[in-house]
Amino acid sequence: MVFTEGKTKAFIALGAGVFLWASSFVALKVAFRTYDPMVVIFGRMLVASLCFLFVFKNLKNIDYQPGDWKFLVFMGVCEPGFYFIFEALALTYTDASQAGMICALLPLMVAVGAKFILNEPLTRRTVTGFGLAIVGAVTLSAVAESTETASNPALGNFLEFLAMICACGYMITLKRLTPRYNPWFLTMVQAFVGAIFYFPLLFLPSTSLPTSFDLTGLASIFYLGVFVTIMAYGLYNYGMSKIPAGQASAFINLIPVITLVLGVLMLGERLNWMQYAASAVVVLGVYVSQEKQKKKASA
Repeated sequence: MVFTEGKTKAFIALGAGVFLWASSFVALKVAFRTYDPMVVIFGRMLVASLCFLFVFKNLKNIDYQPGDWKFLVFMGVCEPGFYFIFEALALTYTDASQAGMICALLPLMVAVGAKFILNEPLTRRTVTGFGLAIVGAVTLSAVAESTETASNPALGNFLEFLAMICACGYMITLKRLTPRYNPWFLTMVQAFVGAIFYFPLLFLPSTSLPTSFDLTGLASIFYLGVFVTIMAYGLYNYGMSKIPAGQASAFINLIPVITLVLGVLMLGERLNWMQYAASAVVVLGVYVSQEKQKKKASA
């Protein structure tokens, strides 16, 4: 298959974006050791918003049309809004490596959502792969054992699945908006909506506000704000603006592998052999659903 220069740049941007996304699972686990999840998520949104205010200016290629504000707000409420709430809660109950494996379901969910909302084709092969991936994800949770880093993996993995539903809503809405908006503008909207969304949550009785200074925790929040919220989303939004949504969402398949490696290397996490087998079923399901589409794209 011959790649055009624009498509090559899109693939590089998507690859870099998903690597940064995968690293966010590790950074979140580190930050949650010292700060409340709501504080961490608001902090990363605040850092990203401030960067956009003082660094990114004069964004072009914006063609606002009446009524687009509903799609822009919905995109931001889906992700980072409710997505990060579910993900933050998930990572308090399960390992980063297991949560990353649940992300393998996202490309299939996007394919199903695009069928009904964007009228994109959905083949029997995709449906079969979706079924396999669901079986693998359920098995992954069912055989998970409680450990020091995963107190309730089944609940944590379910919450991560709810986060994937929110991510699906974000991606499909994003694809509808990219023809009229600069990818970095859309990333800025996500940061601002996220900061506004999370600010009131700081005052909930269940939220523990910081009482001490922790350099590692603050560094993790800064990393999440700059390298994940801005760079990862910006790069992914750019890549999706250049190629079809289904092809772009396939890059999400790299997240489980990257997260698994980072979780083992940096957090000392371990999976039992049944979880590795279930993970293989998830990856197989994703492969089955994507192979035929890739061949068509190559043609």
